Amino acid sequence: MPSTSARETDSLSMSALSVVLIGPHEERRQAIVKALAGPQANVVCELARYPQIDDLPALIDSDHDVVMIDLDPNPERALDVIEAICTANSTVTVIVYSSNAGSDLLVRCMRAGAREFLTEPVLPPAVAEALVRASVRREETRRHKKATGKLFVFLGAKGGSGVTTVASNFAVALAGQSAGKTALIDLDLQLGDAAMNLGLKSKFSALEALENTSRLDSDFLAVLLATHSSGLKVLPAPDTFTRLQPSKNGIERLLHVARDNFGQVVVDAGSHSTDLYETLFDLASAVYLVTQVNVTELRNANRFVSHYFSGTDSAKLQIVLNRFMTRNLEIDEDSITKALTRPAEWKIPNDYAAIRRAQNSGSPVALEKSSLGKAFSDMARSALGQAPPSSEKKKKFGLF
Repeated sequence: MPSTSARETDSLSMSALSVVLIGPHEERRQAIVKALAGPQANVVCELARYPQIDDLPALIDSDHDVVMIDLDPNPERALDVIEAICTANSTVTVIVYSSNAGSDLLVRCMRAGAREFLTEPVLPPAVAEALVRASVRREETRRHKKATGKLFVFLGAKGGSGVTTVASNFAVALAGQSAGKTALIDLDLQLGDAAMNLGLKSKFSALEALENTSRLDSDFLAVLLATHSSGLKVLPAPDTFTRLQPSKNGIERLLHVARDNFGQVVVDAGSHSTDLYETLFDLASAVYLVTQVNVTELRNANRFVSHYFSGTDSAKLQIVLNRFMTRNLEIDEDSITKALTRPAEWKIPNDYAAIRRAQNSGSPVALEKSSLGKAFSDMARSALGQAPPSSEKKKKFGLF
């Protein structure tokens, strides 16, 4: 575990963490109470049994920072409680304590959503370290909550899936339905071409933002953004190849400033390391995985879903089948759903000629009255929490 200085501990403990302690074993539970003694934590509730399903909503809805759970009396029941809490409330930090330090059990706890695993004897220094990390996480959560804008992240199962086309047209549709309070950020720093898809030229790019995070604020970001005729603000990828690998802190800073200034922020994620993908997914309101219907892309999509979205964040994921043809499918829809482990939320019709014309002219298909335009309009309405127009509900449009 990483060490923490006394100064950091003192600064974080100024606001005590609200702790719920769940432990059927009285002696072990009281030992944890003693280990928690001090200014860092306030034990607001002790439960001498694992909560029943009917009891969980009251526990989950309460504004607690930390839940500590004794795993040993009934590991299976404890794991069910951990998963239920973490699924319903991703902001709470779950800390598990146990006399069993086996790697299999630790992995199961982490998959259920636990953030910390303490082994007995649980000593005050170990508890203090865990509470410091919980405090840091609480402050990060509060900071992100202040950013009111929604974040929509797009990426592909394979190069050539059409991520940029889908992301840029989705962003244009969002801007049209939200009075222009939408920004598109192209984070494919090496080969991004979202601006070209929209017919935009800009003196600045995401490179300037990520190289100057210390001075990145609302005013600086406004200077960097280009404006599309739809009202969409765009932060393009650089025109020249760069070797810059953005840091986690740089990405977080850029997105925090963007979400402070726009109701919706769309990100073309490009190709990044696992750490940066996880950062984007943690911040995202929704993640759109774009894939085409072929064996290679469906296989990649399956691996992606299994790795990143098999746990508590699965509700964030939306799968987009791009260039979708309703007839003459070599892979039927049941096989597609089986490969993806879930049904796809969106199907973008295949119209290669229209997409090529739009890319060459810099005029997005989202502005056209066509099956493609309708697809992006429906995606945008759903992202904004709006129902389709009543007149369209009655038409039973075949693709959706």
